[in-house]
Formats: sequence, structure tokens, C-alpha cells
Amino acid sequence: MKVLIVGGGIGGLTAAVAFHQRGRQVEVLERAPAFTEIGAGISLQPNGLRALDTLGLGAHLRSGPPADPPAGIRRANGRWLIRNDVDDLKRRFGQWVTVHRAALVDLLRAAVPAQALRPGTEVHEVRPDGTVHHNGGTSTADLVVGADGVHSTTRRSLWPHVPGPRYVGYTAWRFLTPPQPIAGSVETWGRGERFGHVPMPDGRVYCYALADAPIGTRTRLDRLRERFAHWHSPIPRLLNTADEDAVLQHDTYELPELPTYVSGNVAVIGDAAHAMAPNLGQGACQALEDAVTLAAAVDTLDVSAGLEEYDRVRRPRTQMIARRSRQAGAPAHWTSPPLITLRDAALPLLPRALFSRSVTDAYTWTP
Repeated sequence: MKVLIVGGGIGGLTAAVAFHQRGRQVEVLERAPAFTEIGAGISLQPNGLRALDTLGLGAHLRSGPPADPPAGIRRANGRWLIRNDVDDLKRRFGQWVTVHRAALVDLLRAAVPAQALRPGTEVHEVRPDGTVHHNGGTSTADLVVGADGVHSTTRRSLWPHVPGPRYVGYTAWRFLTPPQPIAGSVETWGRGERFGHVPMPDGRVYCYALADAPIGTRTRLDRLRERFAHWHSPIPRLLNTADEDAVLQHDTYELPELPTYVSGNVAVIGDAAHAMAPNLGQGACQALEDAVTLAAAVDTLDVSAGLEEYDRVRRPRTQMIARRSRQAGAPAHWTSPPLITLRDAALPLLPRALFSRSVTDAYTWTP
């Protein structure tokens, strides 16, 4: 059985590992000239680590320094809006791990046979019968996995009349700072903007900022420093130690809900199926879940029945998490002063266990 995977990011490589370990012939078509990942840090939550456990890769990530769950949300002046019980989150759900995105891609790539990787291959069309047209010709497979991201060619080929990605209204910056002390993983909310920082195992700090902006707006680091100059410590310090060349900016998109994740002998996974706002940090974790679930379903059943089972299991879950992610970040992007005043007054009054209850469905997933 041959499995052709379109896209060599986290979701695509995870699918390649999962099918290879089950004895399938795999081939990964990646548009970029090399299998690598630009970006900054990534927090792997307990459900994502359990997905990697099915491939025997979770232990490698757990062998490094553990990461703490999110400590909570603060106001720009430093006062807490929501403060999580970090110890309780770890006790209830398990370990978190923070790594560089490239390190995760390298780990997955090393578990795939080198001859199965085809960089520099741009896919033009995917057909339901398993035919893939690309710049190197035409390939066919018993199963095609579309893991080609939010602007997926696979999705457009199979569902040309379904609405495409929609801009959520805010742009995002991501970067790593040099090593420096920092206390925990915290997100801070302002008026239509927010800033988050997450400690990395090597002492560096993964930072991200999001702000309401017209699509296509581009902002240099010096303007970011001005924007957040009066926010609480250590935000100005983190920005002042960042390198202009290390700051990545991307507009944020999400996908309207697809009626199905499968067509013929093709399935879409990860952002190609359910790109979501980054507010719960579940995008990569859901791609990991997708990949190992799809491989298990096809291996247990056959291609047709396995795809049907994959769609039945994964579509309701991922679309539910995408809706929750959209809702979770909405209050950070309010701009109305009365609404912000109400938000800042109400959130500290909520039960401390509210966060853990809201993410229980995501974190307790098991393969």
C-alpha cells in the first residue's frame, strides 16, 4: 500500500512516520527546497505528547527539561486577570514540553526513510482517485494525505466551491530572545492586542504578540517596542533584546468548517482541514492527533472504511476545538472601553478552576 503525503510540516511528517511504522510505503511531497521549519517555539500540550507516544517519540521530548502549563493572563499593568493553578494542571493532565519548531520537525524527519522525502515538489492538483499532479510529473497512491496547510492545494482541488481561509482580524509576531531569566508562561491582554512569553529549555524565551490590524499590515521591531513600551515587566525587556531579523510576522487565518475531511482516497489533516486561531495553542497538537488517528484507522480497517472512521472521529472534535479557540481569544481583541472595563473586572472573579475545565476535552484525549 502506498501513501502519498502532500506537505512536509509537522502534520505531514507525523503521518509519514505513522504509516511507515505500520509497514506502508510512504512518499512526502514538500514544496520547500528542504525539510525544515522556520519559526520560533512550540508548546506541546499533554494530548500532543500522547499522540507522539504512539510513535515512540514522546519519551525523547520528555527527556528534556519539563515545561509548566500556562500560568495565566495579566493586564498590561501587570495585575492578574486569570491565574491558573499550575501544579493542579500538571497533576490532572500530565506534562507540557516546549521546543523549537525546527527541533520537532527534525525529530519527525529522522524517523522517515530519506528516500521517501521529496523536497522542491510543488503540487498543482490532487484528485479523489489518488492522482497527484506536481512540478515533477504525476504520482499515484492508494491513499493521499493533504497536510499542506491553511492555503491547501489539496483542499482547493477536492472542494473548489467551499469558502477558503478567512482573516481573523489580527496579525501575529513571533520571535526568540537570547537566554534570560523569566517566570513562567504568561499572556497579557490589552486593548485589541496581547503579548505572550514562554521559557524555552535552553534559557531563551519564546515570545509572541498579536494585534488588530488590516490584512497585510507589516510592522518593524522598533514599532513593536514602542507599542508595548509601557506594559509590565518583562515585556519591554524581551522586546529590547530581540533581533529584528529573528521576528516573524504572519496574518492569522482560520477555515470555515468543512462538511467532510475525506473525498475518495484522499484525506486532509491539520491546518488543511481545520486551521484555527492560535488562542489555545492546539493547532499542532490537533495535527498530531489527526495523523496518528488516520494511520490507525486505515491500518485497522481498509482505505475506504478507515477514511470514513477518521472523518467520523476527527471532524467533530477538531471543529469543536477550533470554535473554542476562536472564542477564547475574542476578549483580548475587544476595543470598546466599557467592554474592556467589564472584562478586567469580571475575569478575576471567575473560579480559578475555570481554565482547567475549559480545556479538559482537549488535554484528556487518548489515542
